[in-house]
Amino acid sequence: MDVKLLPNERIDELHRNGLKIIQNRKVFSFTMDSVLLSAFAGVTNNDRVADLGTGTGVLPLLIAGRKKVKEVVGLEIQDLLVDMAQRSVLLNKLDNIKIVKGDIKEAPRILGAETFDLVVSNPPYMKGQRGEVNTLTTKAIARHEILCNLEDVVLAGAKLVKYGGKVALVHKTERLVDIFYYMRKYNVEPKRLRLVQPKKDREANIVLIEGIKGAKPGLITLPSLIIYDETGQYTKEVEDLYNK
Repeated sequence: MDVKLLPNERIDELHRNGLKIIQNRKVFSFTMDSVLLSAFAGVTNNDRVADLGTGTGVLPLLIAGRKKVKEVVGLEIQDLLVDMAQRSVLLNKLDNIKIVKGDIKEAPRILGAETFDLVVSNPPYMKGQRGEVNTLTTKAIARHEILCNLEDVVLAGAKLVKYGGKVALVHKTERLVDIFYYMRKYNVEPKRLRLVQPKKDREANIVLIEGIKGAKPGLITLPSLIIYDETGQYTKEVEDLYNK
């Protein structure tokens, strides 16, 4: 199927089962954090997965390329990104990915409460004032807590997953205490955590965390993931994440 590209758009390889994605650097492009989360999240075959704030749909594509999931639903509020994500799904001829326009705060009503096995999200990292979507840039909304905040994301995830379902996030390490707080507030017990360091001798700046709805306390801390080696190249583990 031929998929139309708009001005400044291009098609990039995802290096996973031949999957491709439509990108536009002048509007929004996905980051490594989404790749890390797709590999970290506890996805199993036949899962029903929701991605909150899907952007251009990279997480649904990566997850569908990793496991034989029943369905991945990407929720996105910005029309421009919804359109790009939907065209990427068509480009890859995938029938188990659906992109839905909607507000994260309305996710349980839009997608269905307690109907998912896993919720993932690469939410806006930076705090910011909320505002009207038509007065803000696409990148600003994706990067700043303008239309939703961390609590909105965790609450939506908690409502979307079944009892025993998982909520997995990637975020800045400085927000880790907030993530713990909101997860426990909404009955999602933190169960797995992995810190991400730019280099071996640098402090971690990214955290990957997964909680289980209704689980008992007990957190497993995995070895830190190092992005770059001493020469400035990707470590073997990161190379494998991109290429497997």
